[in-house]
Amino acid sequence: MKRGVAPLLVGLVAVLFSMVVDMRALADANWNPTLFTAFGEKATPTRQYAEARLDDVFLRAEQGHDGKFFFVQANDPWLLEPDENAAVLDRPLYRSQRMLYPLVAGGFGLFGAEAIVWSMLVINVVALGVGSWAVARISVELGGSPWWGLAFGLNIGFLSEVNVGGAGVVAAAIAFGAVLSFMRQRYTAGVVLLALAALTREAMLIAAAGTALWFGFREDRRRQAVAAAVAPAVVVGVWALYARLRIGPVSLGAQVEEIGWPFVGLYEAFQSWLRNPFDLLAGCAILFLIVLFGRRVVSTPRLVGWAFAGFAAIAAFFTEQVWHSFFDITRAVAPIITSFVILVFVAAKHPLTKANVH
Repeated sequence: MKRGVAPLLVGLVAVLFSMVVDMRALADANWNPTLFTAFGEKATPTRQYAEARLDDVFLRAEQGHDGKFFFVQANDPWLLEPDENAAVLDRPLYRSQRMLYPLVAGGFGLFGAEAIVWSMLVINVVALGVGSWAVARISVELGGSPWWGLAFGLNIGFLSEVNVGGAGVVAAAIAFGAVLSFMRQRYTAGVVLLALAALTREAMLIAAAGTALWFGFREDRRRQAVAAAVAPAVVVGVWALYARLRIGPVSLGAQVEEIGWPFVGLYEAFQSWLRNPFDLLAGCAILFLIVLFGRRVVSTPRLVGWAFAGFAAIAAFFTEQVWHSFFDITRAVAPIITSFVILVFVAAKHPLTKANVH
């Protein structure tokens, strides 16, 4: 099979797998796409917002999940009417920072509500394919099989993101695309993709920082290091300023609930894990993975590891609400899972050469 065809096939397999899973879920929900927008029964503001714009809204138990907020944003991605739309968000400034996914899902402000719920699902499914293609190409560049690209498409964290209409799949697909661009010495494209990834999910500034560090250790790549660090931060900062001006005064302290004092959230989550054997096993497994990933980044230095190493470090600062559930923590560290697979099964088996210096 030709070098460029196999990664495309891997991406297609990931898309087909996601479609089968999603169609089964849709069939059980009477083909209601709002299943994947994750509106919650007790999340009154977003539930009423959706019910006023959609004929039939599938409601999940309790508060639902992230997709409900992205649906609101997609109806007003440019924040032109914040009093009607952003006011429904629980943390308007924090949510509005993640602008690229709802911007595209909303057709850049042109789509109606019915189209948006389908668009959100389609974009995430396509992103699974694109991310799998990018990781497949990365594997090939490192001398491995393109089928390791399924480490993206079958990643439980990314599949969970699709299930709740989150932005993590899109952000990670773009970030791995940036790594691929850098490996192929397409530096401008790589920097642009890092900026887009950070506009999709601000945590991808971690990938920008890791990439900058990787290039910073190489004297002939200092300019790329500066560009990788500065450009995404500037773009995110400019949008943050725009969002602040559109939304109005907001207390920054009330906007971020996922980051706190180091190890406090882990300790609090551990107390709850003790009451549930599965949560305890899953939590310990993720901790073990993070430690192994950190060791692998050091022992098998590659850009695909360094770019996402910061996710292992920041895990110490996650609050209890992130660590508490296997569902949430796997989403938070999903890039690590894919990167770890590539480092262990591809990079470690193919020593550095002039052809794969990244």
